[in-house]
Amino acid sequence: MDYVSTRNKAKQEPSAYAIATGIAPDGGLYCPTSFPTLTKADWDTLIEADYKGRVSLVLGKFLTDFSAEELAGFAEKAYAAEKWGGENTAPVVSLADGKHILELWHGPTCAFKDMALQILPYLLTASLKKIGEQRTACILVATSGDTGTAALRGFADVPGTKIMVYYPVHGVSPMQKLQMVTQEGKNVSVCAINGNFDDAQSALKRIFTDKATIEKLSGQGMMLSSANSINWGRLAPQIAYYISAYCDLAARGMVEFGDPINICVPTGNFGNILAAYIAKQMGLPVHKLICASNANNVLTDFFKKGGVYDKNRPFHTTSSPSMDILISSNLERLLYYVSGQNDEAVRSLMGQLAEGGRYTVTKEMQAALDELFDAGCCDDAETAAAIRRLYENEKYLCDTHTAVAVKVYEDYRARTGDTMPTVIASTASPFKFCKSVVEALGGAVEREDVTQLEVLSKLTGIEPPAPLAALRGKQPRFDRVVDKEDILSTTDLLAEL
Repeated sequence: MDYVSTRNKAKQEPSAYAIATGIAPDGGLYCPTSFPTLTKADWDTLIEADYKGRVSLVLGKFLTDFSAEELAGFAEKAYAAEKWGGENTAPVVSLADGKHILELWHGPTCAFKDMALQILPYLLTASLKKIGEQRTACILVATSGDTGTAALRGFADVPGTKIMVYYPVHGVSPMQKLQMVTQEGKNVSVCAINGNFDDAQSALKRIFTDKATIEKLSGQGMMLSSANSINWGRLAPQIAYYISAYCDLAARGMVEFGDPINICVPTGNFGNILAAYIAKQMGLPVHKLICASNANNVLTDFFKKGGVYDKNRPFHTTSSPSMDILISSNLERLLYYVSGQNDEAVRSLMGQLAEGGRYTVTKEMQAALDELFDAGCCDDAETAAAIRRLYENEKYLCDTHTAVAVKVYEDYRARTGDTMPTVIASTASPFKFCKSVVEALGGAVEREDVTQLEVLSKLTGIEPPAPLAALRGKQPRFDRVVDKEDILSTTDLLAEL
């Protein structure tokens, strides 16, 4: 299995190279040249396997320069029971009206990013060895909250790596910020950016394409890589949990094996739902992929209004901050595939986005999107109402991002009459967004710190996750804030780690 850039498919690279470098030199994203298919024997194995076995089988289809033994060993370490509160790494909770909540937040930082970022350090360090890279990998990450936290935790004190995380100074929850600025590890650093997530992401891409910075770091024995979902090594592990959810539903008789399901995903940067798209291409029976957005509804408009992507709109700071994004970087990979792997077309569209902030796909591409995707959005008031309704009616407590997906799914079901079983990706623990969840339930909000855990726990009778409770009393290590124009200067900190 070889990989090519979405903007230049002429040069093929092995998966180890794609993972080690993170992003293609032309600014494009690495994609597999074809999608592997799951055979009947594969499905028989997947249904009987635990989560570790499912991940290693799926990854083996894509990462063909890794041995089965390597991948099994990485999965064994990444998804060890002590990291996930038990053996059931990604449990599915079945509720009313065909809703099946796929809980992806039982890992060390209580968000779905752990599902990939616990295994990525193993994939990355092994990839560096496979391509003969001797330099230290400097992993740069732009985050809207959860990616940075999970990446810091995953790469803390991993030999041969350094990691720098950039977050929007006012664009993350208090809990997300506390997790990042208190992260332990000699090889980690955190920097806030004046602006929103798109500013942080754009600034980060500037580092990756600045030749002088790249040469300077190389002279110091360092190379750049990424732990964002632009890195194929981040995206590939996410494919497995949709396949795992289907296996669990079939085993419990909630779906007849071979019958299709819908998948609804709250998404901003598009990586999480793209993983579901890839699972569909591998043979997962999927009827519709439902893209759920908050008030920053650029993706909803793209899917519902003729394939026009336009980031020239107000940016909203919402109660679901991990989705406060107007430039969905992983959408580029989807465009590459629905265009028939037309790298020239993707280059043109991305050029239009960079120059004018908008583009329009062809009618053929739009038809391909319409066949599989649906979309919807909701505001903060509707998000809060969904949290309250789900808790009062079904005694299920969810965070703000999951609530967006629940609301969008309910709207989809009412609009279409589609009662097909639907997997809803639950992307974070409700205790990561205590203030918003407490307010949604009608509770009294106290001061903005970790004690909100006790408020939500007392209100619901649910114990907060141990990793979040352990933050009580921890002192911040990082307090640097820079303007996006000064992003290149922050790379000097890498030499100090």
